[in-house]
Amino acid sequence: MAALARIGGRYLKSVGVINPSASCFLAQRRGVATKLFVGGLSFYTTEQGLSEAFSQCGQVVEAQIVMDRVSDRSKGFGFVTFASDDDARKALMELNGQQLNGRVIFVDYAKAKQTLGGGGGGGLPIARGPPKPGEVAATTPETLNMD
Repeated sequence: MAALARIGGRYLKSVGVINPSASCFLAQRRGVATKLFVGGLSFYTTEQGLSEAFSQCGQVVEAQIVMDRVSDRSKGFGFVTFASDDDARKALMELNGQQLNGRVIFVDYAKAKQTLGGGGGGGLPIARGPPKPGEVAATTPETLNMD
């Protein structure tokens, strides 16, 4: 897979699609492969503690715990970024299902952020309450001319 990415990257550079000095395509691909999702974290786990726990498997570039904006408390999951794919794979194999601060943690490769469309509604329509009697078109068999 890595070889295909390198070959594809070289081709895209040769035709001028990717700037050779800043290969954002390959850097982004590598970033997804070395970033791990960590779920089931204790509310008392700190970014420093998370980094220390995962550093036994390799060089940790960044450890981030996702916090709730309102309560300023951990949401119980975070991300750990490793310097290499091998270190990330080792951490996934060794730490998935293990205990950290009294809680069993779940480790998996992080997935790319997906936008659901719309402005924060998850892509679902906004409920505006029940319709007023005069605003609704009747959908009875008589109005649909179903004979």
